Amino acid sequence: MALRRKTDITAMTQPRYTGIPTFMRVPATTDWAEIDIGLIGVPYDGGVTNRAGARHGPREIRNQSSLMRTIHHVTRINPYDLVSVADLGDVPFHQLLEHPKALDEIAAFFDRVKAHKIIPLSAGGDHTISLPILRAIAKDGPVGMIHIDAHTDTWDMFQGSKFAHGSPFRRAVEEGLLDPKRVIQIGIRGAQGTTGGWDFSLKSGMRVVFMEEFTEMGVPAVIAEARRIVGNDKVYLSFDVDGLDPIYTPGTGTPEIGGITTVEALQLLRGLRRLNFIGGDVVEVAPPFDPSGNTALVAATLMYEMLCLLAEQIDATRA
Repeated sequence: MALRRKTDITAMTQPRYTGIPTFMRVPATTDWAEIDIGLIGVPYDGGVTNRAGARHGPREIRNQSSLMRTIHHVTRINPYDLVSVADLGDVPFHQLLEHPKALDEIAAFFDRVKAHKIIPLSAGGDHTISLPILRAIAKDGPVGMIHIDAHTDTWDMFQGSKFAHGSPFRRAVEEGLLDPKRVIQIGIRGAQGTTGGWDFSLKSGMRVVFMEEFTEMGVPAVIAEARRIVGNDKVYLSFDVDGLDPIYTPGTGTPEIGGITTVEALQLLRGLRRLNFIGGDVVEVAPPFDPSGNTALVAATLMYEMLCLLAEQIDATRA
């Protein structure tokens, strides 16, 4: 049996308002050796089509994540006792205003993460960031995806650009990063000016669970459907906070009423245990639209839930 590596949780024993903020108060490090899960900020919203601000998401999620604790009250999982978790910092940018080059910089950072055999759990940033992350960690072949969102993000061009937060998963399919028949999109809703995104998702073979069907099916049935679709092969988990009703996450770029509740979101994530996750992200937190900080608190909690999923999976592979 491989040795179990734990996380230094010294900072978690101190008052939450002290110290330098990191995700979940885990150590920040530039030494990536012996790290199992890397918590990463991607402060980029160059793909936003209307309300900007998600570039500030990672910093505020870090702040709110100081409210997280260690042991999950339902599963009794302590992810920090199972694996080594560290804050790997933010993706550094040098060509931030040149959109395709900025995406290349994100991909290059995650190339290093993959080379170190670290599973990434990222905080955005707008949903564009999922594309370069997948370019890095899914370069060996197409993967499945569980995608929770109000929007399919499979639209095509916007203002002449192929790269926007409404199109990452269309590009990912075209680039051979996603197997659309192993993709499920949950919580989709809201009127659109074109049916292009919905059409692409459905025609490519993705399972699209519109919000009305989600409500009719109920969370347990949606969990069963997600598990059926992705199977036991590699899968990525992407959670856009606008998948939740804006009463819970007003601080986001494209809010759509009538969404998933926080209770349903927690139930949904807890039903995804022991899938073959290769990484995940929580995106579209725009703090300027939510002075209360509640949107970032929700996002931090979702990240903790996802961290528990990843840690349990890694621990199981070592048994």
